[in-house]
Amino acid sequence: MPHSQYNTDLDKNPANYQPLTPLGFLERSAKVFPDHTAIIHGNSKTSYREYYSRSVKLASALSRAGLGKNDTVSVMLANTPPMLEAHYGVPMAGAVLHCMNTRLDAAIIAFQLDHAETKLLIVDCEFSALVSDALKLAKVSPIVISWNDPEFPQTGEMLGELEYEQFIASGDSDFEWQMPHDEWDAISLNYTSGTTGNPKGVVYHHRGAYLLAQGNALTASMAKHSVYLWTLPMFHCNGWCFPWTLSVIAGTHVCLRQVRPKAMWDSLADNMVTHLCGAPVVMSTLLSAEESDKRILAQEVEFFTAAAPPPESVLAEMNEAGFNVTHLYGLTETYGPAVVNDWNGSWDRLNPEDQAIKKARQGVRYACLEDLSVRDPETMVLVPDDGETIGEVMFRGNVVMKGYLKNPTASDEAFRHGWFHSGDLGVIHQDGYIQLKDRSKDIIISGGENISSIEVEDVLYKHEGIEAAAVVAIEDEKWGETPCAFVETNAIGAGLNEETVIAWCREHLARFKVPKKVIFEDIPKTSTGKIQKYLLRQRVKTL
Repeated sequence: MPHSQYNTDLDKNPANYQPLTPLGFLERSAKVFPDHTAIIHGNSKTSYREYYSRSVKLASALSRAGLGKNDTVSVMLANTPPMLEAHYGVPMAGAVLHCMNTRLDAAIIAFQLDHAETKLLIVDCEFSALVSDALKLAKVSPIVISWNDPEFPQTGEMLGELEYEQFIASGDSDFEWQMPHDEWDAISLNYTSGTTGNPKGVVYHHRGAYLLAQGNALTASMAKHSVYLWTLPMFHCNGWCFPWTLSVIAGTHVCLRQVRPKAMWDSLADNMVTHLCGAPVVMSTLLSAEESDKRILAQEVEFFTAAAPPPESVLAEMNEAGFNVTHLYGLTETYGPAVVNDWNGSWDRLNPEDQAIKKARQGVRYACLEDLSVRDPETMVLVPDDGETIGEVMFRGNVVMKGYLKNPTASDEAFRHGWFHSGDLGVIHQDGYIQLKDRSKDIIISGGENISSIEVEDVLYKHEGIEAAAVVAIEDEKWGETPCAFVETNAIGAGLNEETVIAWCREHLARFKVPKKVIFEDIPKTSTGKIQKYLLRQRVKTL
């Protein structure tokens, strides 16, 4: 290596190099704003001083229980204060936090507990029956700690021998919690939905959590002391890293145990909420609330959503109700959203239809993501920025997972050629904004022509009588496969039938893209609001 004056006697040392971790965010806010409200839950309020103290005591209690570096602590909790404390207390003990989806079945929970080699499990009493069934199926025998919400008491039994508040009380508030030895150390474990087999365990590191936590604040333009309403499940990609983000800005978490219309509107108005994230179903829940439950908001609320772009009519209603909606995109493997539809002020002069077209795009990379690309997955050649040529969306950067736990084959496949392969198909526009066209397994090939199911769904969503829509391929003797649409209607669409829906699509789509069959029934969705197309593909095989 050639001699360099900049490498001579200029070494890393504790004074100039520390591993990046989000854990210090909470410590700083507790010192600078000790009396500021960190958490609101029901009628209770927790200051930053208390939030930090309880998190440290949790870390101490975990350490005394024998847990340390790389031990897994699983939690089955709602969006409540213990979930926020776990995001700090568990990694402060050197352990890895595994937040479980509260809507899974016992068999999948048992699989995750075994695969993660869970050493300790914290359970909300609401889910005790489910967890009890899972523990009977699991091979591991973790220490079990139960918590019953004092603000909203549950009827479920207490599992294990320890109660959460007693466990916290056994900890030491002066405990010297652990900084990670290496920022590459695991901080959390999240499982994919497992729609095509057992779920894969996605491992996050301290560096990525640190960067996305700050990236969220920048992307969402979150000022100091912003107020955030928890409608997004914290078990989903660690709440997109917002449990760590709020400590960066000394903001206030408003917990919401259940996403219900009145509770949301009351929280938004009474707590002067400035930001929230959620699936499109949260928007429809807000808009469809009884008029007596709705509140006039004194503040504009930033709403971040990350599924299919909402229809133009929904965006207009949300704006009228006091919300500014921003479209995000990402995957579990990217710590949640890492792409944002960054709105350009010049687009405000466009007509509503053209604005909706702009809003439908997924957008550009977060500042903390090094590269976002659309490429041919075989040749790795970048697709032209013509908004038409389809390629696979790929990520590269520090907010991409470490890999899949105990699954090197899947990790190698995901990271081939030095990019994370999302499995999503999209295009790139001339201004650099990407737009999804489909999942690679969802593209419909009819008579040799590629049909984007998302394009067909966008047209369906533009009909004022359609509440939800999903399109999958159905076998066709002549064309190989053609689009089949599943539709849920609203009150306006009570009179819709297959013929009227097909006629609507013919007005807005090339003929070969029009669904040949329309089915009116409830569309299956995951716990986070994503449509389960694999179930729809199974359904069409029975037709």
